[in-house]
Amino acid sequence: MTTATKWNLTGTYFESCDCEIACPCIFLRPPNTENGDCNVLITWNIENGSFGDTDVSGLKVAMAAHAPGLMIDGNWKVALYLDENASESQQAALGQIFGGQAGGVFEIFAGFISEILGVGTASIEYSADGKNRSVKVGNIAEAAIEGIEGLDGADVTISGNPLGVSLGVPAVVATSTVNKFNDHGMTWDFSGKNGYYSDFNYEV
Repeated sequence: MTTATKWNLTGTYFESCDCEIACPCIFLRPPNTENGDCNVLITWNIENGSFGDTDVSGLKVAMAAHAPGLMIDGNWKVALYLDENASESQQAALGQIFGGQAGGVFEIFAGFISEILGVGTASIEYSADGKNRSVKVGNIAEAAIEGIEGLDGADVTISGNPLGVSLGVPAVVATSTVNKFNDHGMTWDFSGKNGYYSDFNYEV
């Protein structure tokens, strides 16, 4: 049951997974990895946002997820990391939003999750510079991607995909230079795989 609290978030996000470019999961297709699973690290940089009377602007959230096979079949295992700079009330607000209890897109995502491995706080160092995006989550995770060059150096984008972190916003296609994660019994380390980034605008 969702809360009646109004909330909104705007900012930029990026994701890096172990699928080959371009990750077919957003087209409701099975992952094109060697083992048929998808491991992904997603980071949100909240430029402006509020949950009721709680301002969450300037904070960051990271999520690591393992999806066995077709993403819409569910059974995701997820670990959530909230910005350690958030106050207690801000952490509670972000936990409700990203945990799916506050409605919106994250409530939909929550329906695919079979196990929440943990919700914790960590330092989240997020950087966006031109076609490059990077994040470091404490000593737990590190990822960096670079947008691939299209015609005349333009971004290569995908739009109209039925599944995604920021639906309705064209996603820029990227390749990873690093993606490392080690926590809650999940471990991976890869590069040269898929990445997407875009703006986001969520509101309930």
